[in-house]
Amino acid sequence: VQLQASGGGAVQTGGSLRLSCAASAHTFGQYTVGWFRQAPGKEREFVAAIRASGGTTYYGDAVKGRFTIIRDRARGTLYLQMDSLKPEDTSVYYCAAGTVITSTLRDPQRYGYWGQGTQVTVSS
Repeated sequence: VQLQASGGGAVQTGGSLRLSCAASAHTFGQYTVGWFRQAPGKEREFVAAIRASGGTTYYGDAVKGRFTIIRDRARGTLYLQMDSLKPEDTSVYYCAAGTVITSTLRDPQRYGYWGQGTQVTVSS
């Protein structure tokens, strides 16, 4: 499984960004895929995930209602649409894939495949 994240950048408070994660073939059919973020000195934090079967989505409390995870099977790309951005969303964002169950999908240690991070900076 190969994952490649892109789309980070700098934006002002209230702005929007869309992150992309290109995935190798069959990833979406076999694995739960998601986004995590990690700020300096902090633990890696769950942002959003989508299950391989059924496409159920899950969100971290900090981003619920502002971020949307989108899976485009035809393009083999996972997106994270981020709206109403806040300074506390500043972080390095990672896409990930793994065989996880619902009770553990917020645990980054359960994901076996990771893309490189992409920096998101939100200024006030």
